[in-house]
Amino acid sequence: MTDLPPPVRLADLPLRDELVGEQPYGAPQLDVAARLNVNENPYPPDDQVIADLARAVTQLARGMNRYPDREALGLRTALAKYLGYGLSADNIWAANGSNEVMVHLLQAFGGPGRTLLSFTPTYSMYPEYARNTHTRYVTTKRDAAFRLDSATILAAIDEHDPDVVLITTPNNPTGTVTPVSVIEEVCEATRRIVVVDEAYQEFTEFPQDSSMALLPRFGHLVVTRTMSKAFAFAGGRLGYLAAGPGVVDACRIVRLPYHLSAQTQALAEVALRHAGSMLARVDQLRDEIVDLQAWLRHAGLDVVPSEANFCLFGRFADRHAVWQALLDRGVLVRETGPQGYLRVSAGTPAEMQLFRTALGEVLHDELAERLDPTTSKES
Repeated sequence: MTDLPPPVRLADLPLRDELVGEQPYGAPQLDVAARLNVNENPYPPDDQVIADLARAVTQLARGMNRYPDREALGLRTALAKYLGYGLSADNIWAANGSNEVMVHLLQAFGGPGRTLLSFTPTYSMYPEYARNTHTRYVTTKRDAAFRLDSATILAAIDEHDPDVVLITTPNNPTGTVTPVSVIEEVCEATRRIVVVDEAYQEFTEFPQDSSMALLPRFGHLVVTRTMSKAFAFAGGRLGYLAAGPGVVDACRIVRLPYHLSAQTQALAEVALRHAGSMLARVDQLRDEIVDLQAWLRHAGLDVVPSEANFCLFGRFADRHAVWQALLDRGVLVRETGPQGYLRVSAGTPAEMQLFRTALGEVLHDELAERLDPTTSKES
């Protein structure tokens, strides 16, 4: 038998220069008792929804030899009906998660010689969307409370001259909200493409207070959403945007043929028909995170006020050590955001109790070591 040559390593391949040394994005996916790191809805669909999902897949199997609806008109119509605000299918674009929606937007309005402006700290994938579409990425810091006002945004636009302005509300990872009035002032003052990422809007105190209400007035405004969070549909991979028909047409130009599978479209339509059931736990999850923030503050921690299904807490001199100590106790949170902070998602009551118990033990151990540096778990 002829010996095969050794496998070709990534370092031996002609990778694009800006990708050399980069690591794939991804939060840890670990089988632990409490997975509270990626802001999912922890409750699965009910039995009726599961039965309807299975029925839809069975029906689709008979036509798997055919391509799916390239324009996803049925799904876009269903999304428009769910959202309201007088929207129609012409105002909606859907893709494989809000990740692909953002890539479509930057393929259409970003690219070589163009600039994306965002406001930090914010979602860690934004610079990767820019990198992958050859778009220059620039940022301006939020204020000390991680909030934004129109003066800050407009000053950053004057400084950086961006083609696309990206505002995240509620912001990930801070959970802070930018008022619709601020978005309105920005849209009135600039003709740049303004993208408002509302991935966690359903968890806010007033979900209908959305920038979507501004769409009839501003053709350069785009509002993005996802079904991965509140909708308990993370495995379905469905994100979407609402905007004027011109923005939708721009996305249609750059999307790959048949980018949404027949299964994704059909299952998302089933989920939308059962919107009441799929969103039934949103109020409970909102209450969980409100209660958790109060508990964390009572424990002496710094907590960023959040209107999402997660919150940042700290500050820790060594947040990775705290993250690892929680993981050792079966609780997975996210090591992200400003230095010293960790992010925890709202889970089931059992998961939240596990988190409180684990964090209480970690804080007790930390306090013991500060009071007596010779104390250790091994002693």
